[in-house]
Amino acid sequence: MQKPSLPKGTRDFGPLQMARRTFILDTIKETFQLFGYQQIETPAMENLSTLTGKYGDEGDQLLFKILNSGDFAKDVKAEDLGNGPAALLNKVSEKGLRYDLTVPFARYVVMNRNELTFPFKRYQIQPVWRADRPQKGRYREFYQCDADVVGTDSLVCEAEIILMIRRVFAKLSLQDYNIKINNRKILTGIAEAIGEAGKEGPLCVAIDKLDKIGWEKVKEELAQRGFEASSVAKLAPLVALESDLAGKLEFLKDFLKSSDTGLKGVEELEEVFGILEKMGQDLAHVDFDIMLARGLSYYTGAIFEVKVNHVSIGSVSGGGRYDNLTGVFGLPGVSGVGFSFGVDRLYDVLDELGLFPAESHSSTRLLLAYFDQAGFDYALGLLNEFRNAGIKTEIYPNPVKIQKQFDFANKKGVPFVGVCGSEEISTGTVSVKNMATGEQDKMTLPEVLAALA
Repeated sequence: MQKPSLPKGTRDFGPLQMARRTFILDTIKETFQLFGYQQIETPAMENLSTLTGKYGDEGDQLLFKILNSGDFAKDVKAEDLGNGPAALLNKVSEKGLRYDLTVPFARYVVMNRNELTFPFKRYQIQPVWRADRPQKGRYREFYQCDADVVGTDSLVCEAEIILMIRRVFAKLSLQDYNIKINNRKILTGIAEAIGEAGKEGPLCVAIDKLDKIGWEKVKEELAQRGFEASSVAKLAPLVALESDLAGKLEFLKDFLKSSDTGLKGVEELEEVFGILEKMGQDLAHVDFDIMLARGLSYYTGAIFEVKVNHVSIGSVSGGGRYDNLTGVFGLPGVSGVGFSFGVDRLYDVLDELGLFPAESHSSTRLLLAYFDQAGFDYALGLLNEFRNAGIKTEIYPNPVKIQKQFDFANKKGVPFVGVCGSEEISTGTVSVKNMATGEQDKMTLPEVLAALA
């Protein structure tokens, strides 16, 4: 008999894991909805023509392709086998599993643009698939949790992203974290200001290693990447800068005075902070990181990255503003801003810090137990009373010894057991045992409802 197994890079989620994941997702959903975001879903599979060419050559290699149904090789000729995998792929596969939620969202906006109300706020929580090499923290199937607003360039959206992140983290009891923020225009301006216009990509890759290898090694890497010694010297004061938010902004205004693009980036950041102030909000947890760089190939304005401090996990959220989400599908000029929560990483962070609430561990709050058929019948009559009051209740289905019913409650993590014996039947009561403390009290139905509601 074949031993059952899972494909590499995939996982099962048991009741405990699902209860905890639901806790995280419900917290995020409630926040998205509070800020006016609407939920959509897109199919697990998309046409390959929709997916290919959107993630670069490496991303195309990581797409899971789906063989055409029926005789998928019917159009393959002998000469196709010698023309390489690309030629063969077109003959055997027309669809693939989605790689992320962003490209399907762009496709959705273009196809439904006449029905949507802009600015359009959407959130989407669905699994994605990548044919990557599985390793710790990297899976072939995992959930993404995206929120985007398209059809506006208002910086209110950036300010609200900060507020949504802070609200979700407060609800998850996360207190020690940083919302790193920068602006793509500032990175462009830095490259221009040091005389290396258009080279912000390699510049940021090198500077990102500053904490690990030090400034001297970074200077060597910049030289290897073709940066002039005079350009590197101009960069030194920025690298050495240690200041608060206001000081960084004032320094950049002088440093970037030769770059209109860079100064525009500073202006946009100041406007975001000003909007927060007008909302009556402070800048708690906000960290202006001048060298924060992510998504340089598509972000055009604000850039976000969120890290929880003193844990082994990397970033747990990130995003930014883009100016042309739908251009690749023939609808240019649709500006938007979005971000995502890494649900699996948030799970690992909460688990590492022991922050999951105890009540998220079990779906059942009360188990009705009994000694005999009369107790079973009595418990059946009470079952709907508890459920109608919103108390998650179940009855042990088989006539077994009362101790086995208590053992079942302990193993399942049910916090209360309602014992239905002959005395309870005669007095119209239930003996409720707190499984954590061992205390047991005889109560009337209204008293039990009040205690457990």
